[in-house]
This record gives sequence, structure tokens and C-alpha cells, in this order.
Amino acid sequence: MLAGFVSVMIIVLICAGIITFNSVSTLLNTKAETQMKQIASQANGRLEAIITQIDTLTLQAVNDAYLQQLFLSNVLGKEVSFSERQALMKIANHIQAYSGVSNVELYTTGFVRLFPLDDQRLSDRVDHNWIEQADKEKGKLVWIGNDPKEPGTVLAIRRINLIDRWFSNGGYLLVRINRSYFDFQSQLADTGSHPELLVLADSSAGPIVTDGEVTEDISELMQTSSQTVTVKQKRYILVKQLSEETGWTLMILYPVSDITDGISVLRWAIIVSGAIGSVLFIILSFLLSMMITRPILRLMRAMRNTRQGVLTPNLTKSYTTELNDLNMTYNQMVDNINGLIKLVYEKEVIQSRTELQALQAQIDPHFLYNTLEALYWSLQEKDEEELADLVVAMSDLFRYVIGSPNKDEWVTMGEELEHIKRYLSIMSVRFGSRLVWEIDADDRYNHVHIPKLLIQPLVENAILHGLEGKTDPGLITIRVEPSPVETAELRITVSDDGPGMSEAALQAILGAMERGGGGTPSSGKGKGMAISNVQRRIQLYYPALSKGSRGLSIQSVPRQGTSISFDIPIHKEENDESAKQNNFDR
Repeated sequence: MLAGFVSVMIIVLICAGIITFNSVSTLLNTKAETQMKQIASQANGRLEAIITQIDTLTLQAVNDAYLQQLFLSNVLGKEVSFSERQALMKIANHIQAYSGVSNVELYTTGFVRLFPLDDQRLSDRVDHNWIEQADKEKGKLVWIGNDPKEPGTVLAIRRINLIDRWFSNGGYLLVRINRSYFDFQSQLADTGSHPELLVLADSSAGPIVTDGEVTEDISELMQTSSQTVTVKQKRYILVKQLSEETGWTLMILYPVSDITDGISVLRWAIIVSGAIGSVLFIILSFLLSMMITRPILRLMRAMRNTRQGVLTPNLTKSYTTELNDLNMTYNQMVDNINGLIKLVYEKEVIQSRTELQALQAQIDPHFLYNTLEALYWSLQEKDEEELADLVVAMSDLFRYVIGSPNKDEWVTMGEELEHIKRYLSIMSVRFGSRLVWEIDADDRYNHVHIPKLLIQPLVENAILHGLEGKTDPGLITIRVEPSPVETAELRITVSDDGPGMSEAALQAILGAMERGGGGTPSSGKGKGMAISNVQRRIQLYYPALSKGSRGLSIQSVPRQGTSISFDIPIHKEENDESAKQNNFDR
């Protein structure tokens, strides 16, 4: 709740600050853009005035009567004398006197220089593409840009059209202007400082006028479409204008820092007021939330104690009536649930013990009945000495089965297997050579505890249904080995090589086991009771076994035999009923 209140307050302050800051920033940016557009308009007007002046002077020069007559004579094949070439100086001086032109050059159609008086050719001064461009423009001034041979100057070329020869090509006029002639930033405003930068570049990104040493980034500035650029780690607002007459680009850069400096005070005012408001709101929200959340946290702590197995009441009091009612209701619920849990647990313990005793009582007479039946068949065939040994074996067998009323119902694996050996020995008296048995168990498992008579009913079931009606010898195998499912468990398997069961009979037995053994189909004596009895005892004795290993697993193939197995833990489960009972009493 505290986090929610603080978050809402911070969001409100941030939104208000952002809206205010953006509004003022937009206002200042608009003002700066307006100022920059005015400067760009003035600069472009100044540039157009300079271009127009040079264009007018050069046009007057190429239309001069003397120049026209001289170049017409040259085109007609008449050789121009030295004095005639020298007279062209008057025209050149006229252009230089009224503009920033530093030099004037005149060439014939064959690119031979007539003025000044030397042998340099036009093709050596400028690229041939510019000459072709001058021919295409048919007398219009073509602005070349920076002079590669004379740093600090700008070149422009114009074709001389012969008026008396149908305006055909009579030669070329080349002018060289100082770059400083275009540096007119100081003339844009009468007063005040100028934080903006002015850059004038030709069509090939060559700098004509630069301010602030921006020469390295001119090409990027001409290609970018962004309104904000970074030059030498400083951000500027960029305004560009392209001159249609020259093909040059005029760029004005205004520092962003000069715009944001005006709102620094406002930014700090927003930050300080937001911080003070946030601190006050956090303190008030903390006090309010603690009044509500502290009793709830205490109640939650009491509820977490239920993980130990017993619900504990919450004895703390609260200043809030609603929370006191909630706490009281919880304490009453804890008392009622503890009473119900204790009652249900005691009933389950009594029921489990009663059911185990009933199952044990089922095993004893059932086992005695089958053993006495084996003795009955033996009395008809054996002599007195053999009968005496048989009676001794049965005496040990009955002593193990019936036992002392106070004896523990758990035995070791060694004792259970020894009992099974005695039982198989007695059964061998009845079946003779028809019964072959084998016990495969490592001695290291003899100490493992197991409920008494848990394996013997399965052995008895294997004999009755694996040897009954079979004339050939039958093999009964008892195997004790580590479980493939859990390393801390043993797997006990009782198998025979008898007639086996059909799939329908096997599914019927499995279904009866899931229903608890009631109405289990039986194809012979004791089959249903033995399997269901062992299944139920395993579930009662080992409630903590994994779900996949709780109970019997039956595999049977007709005419190949039947195998029944189950898993038990290697270490006996601790009986914690008394501990749980003590917790309930507390």
C-alpha cells in the first residue's frame, strides 16, 4: 500500500513536471526556430544579392561591343594581336571594381586563354564537365565552387554568346571570387551576439563559408534529414536552404544549450518541489500503512506457523475494530479446525489399526487351513520319523505365525525368508518333486524390516495356482533386489512358471484390487483374498511410498507363468503418531 501511494504521487509529480517542462521547451524552441528562419532568410537574401551582382557584371562584360567583336574575329579565324588582348584589361577591371571578383579570365572556344596574357588552357583550370555545363546553360552563369588550385577562392564560368553570329559559342568567361566575399554573417543583424553558426557549402560539400570550424562535418550535415545534429560533441538545431542559382547549400546551426539555459531554473524548481512533496508523502503514507499492515503481518505470521502441522492462534491486539474482528474470527477458526483435525486423526488411527488387525486375523486361519491340508496329504504317505520332522517344522511355523500377543508385528527380512523356507519345505512334502523353489536374496538385506507374513501369502498363492493341476515340476522363485524406481527401496518378486492368466482374468483381479478386494473373482482357493489382503496391508503399512510403487504389480502370460512384485523402503518408516498426538494436545 505504501509503495502504491508513493508510486501514484511520484507519477503525478513526474507528469506535471514533464508537461510543464515540455511546454516551456516547446515555446523556447519555437522562438529559436523563428529567429533562425529570420536569420536564414536574411542570409539567403544577402547571398542572392551577391550572386545577382556578379551575374550582372559578367553579363555586361560578355555583351561588351569590343569583347564581342574581338571574339567574333577569333571565331572567323583572324588572329588576335597582343594589343587587342591587352585592351581586355579594361573590361576585367570594371568587373573587379564593382564586386568581390579577384581575377577575370577569358578563353576562346578552343580553350586558349586570351586574357591574362599567358598560355594556360581552360581545360587545365576547371574540369571538362563544368565547360559542358556552361555550354548547356547557353550563356547563364554557372557556379563551380571552390577553386582546387587556388584555396580561399570560388570559381564561376559563363559562355560568351556571339550576338552577331546567332548567339553561337564564342568563348568563355571565368571569374575567381574571394571566399571572404560571401562571409556576411556580421551583416545579418545590427546589434547583439550571434551564437548561431553559418555554413555555406558548394554542391560537392566544399566549404565556402564556415563558422566554428565545422569543415569536417559538412557532408554529413548536407545529407542528414534530422532537425537536431551533433557537431564536435555539441548539439545544434539545423536549418538548411538550397540556392537554385548556385546549387549551394546554406546551413545555420543554433546551439541547443542556448535554448535550454532559459529553463534550467524552472527545471530545478520542479525537481526541488517534487522531492519535498515526495518526502512528505512518503512519511505520511508510511505512518498510515503501518497502522493497517502491521496487524495483518502479525496475522500472516501466525498463519505461516501452520506449515509445522498445527494451527496457532494470533494473540496480538489491534487498534482497528475491523482487524480485531478479523483476528478474533481467525482464532475461533483455529480452535475449531484443531479440534476437528484431532478428532479425524484419532478416528483414522483407530480405523487403520482395526483394519490391520482384521487383515492379520484373515491371514492366520487361511494359512493354517492350507498348511493342515498339506499335513493331511502327508500323513497318508510318510513314516513315523519323517512325520516327526514334519511336526517339528510345523511347530516352528505355527509359533512364527501365531506368535506372542505382545510381540511386534514387524520382523526382519531374514526372519520372513526363513519362515518361507519352512513353509516351502512343508509344501515339498505334499507336492514332492513337482515343487521346485528358489530364493534369491542378498544377505545384506536381512536386517530390513517388513510386516510379518507379507510375502508368504503370495508364495502360497503361487503354489496353489502354479502347481495345481500341473503334472510337470513347477518352479517358485522369490527374489529380493534393489528397486529400479527408487534407490532407497527394495523390490520383492514372487513368480511361478504355471499356466498363467488370460488378459480378462488379469484385468478383473486388478479392478477388484482397486475397489478394495470386495467381490474379487477367483479361479481357485484363496487367490482373491491373498492378493487383496497383501495389497491393502502394503497401502496401510507404507503410506509414504511413491504413488507409482504403492501396491502390487502383476504380470501374467498364459502358459508361461505369473509374477507378482511390490516395493518397500529399505529403512523402516518412523511411527510419529505419538508426536502428532502430543502436538494436538498442546
